[in-house]
Amino acid sequence: MTKEFSPQRLDVKAFAQAGGRLSGHDSLLKYERLAQEAKGLHPDLMVDWEAVGEVRTVLGGMGQVWLHLKVRASFPMECQRCLTPVDVPLEVDRGFRFVADEATAEALDDESEEDLLAMSREFDLRELIEDELLMALPVVPKHEECPTTVALSSSDEDFEEASAQKPNPFAALAALQKGGKPS
Repeated sequence: MTKEFSPQRLDVKAFAQAGGRLSGHDSLLKYERLAQEAKGLHPDLMVDWEAVGEVRTVLGGMGQVWLHLKVRASFPMECQRCLTPVDVPLEVDRGFRFVADEATAEALDDESEEDLLAMSREFDLRELIEDELLMALPVVPKHEECPTTVALSSSDEDFEEASAQKPNPFAALAALQKGGKPS
């Protein structure tokens, strides 16, 4: 009999010991915090994910609980160059080692190269997926090549015209020093 695992309440240790594998094809709408970041969200946007658990034996015979996560999604954002919609491809491919509790994870975090998480019998895998996708969002989303021509100007004509009409205050000071009258 194979054990059924739920992504909302995952017993991580049992999942790893069983060499478990879960996958999903979820609507982006299921990820509330992620959906709030989207521009032009529509219901057919999907998040494809796969999680694999394993126990790795290290020197000394101790088994370490690992979870490997792969996630792919296309995320709607606004191009910061041309200000039109852009679908940003997001990909996550990471491994996580689980330790006994939060205190142990915090203590080992500085000296460990891998990502450490606290062991749980009710781990929310979808929350981890959402966290990883949020961290994968680009700070400045943009097209590889914008579909419209981007006007590259550093200032507008009204600004240039207004500053050209004002007299230079230092020219007036120079005229006063020479005994003349400021213009």
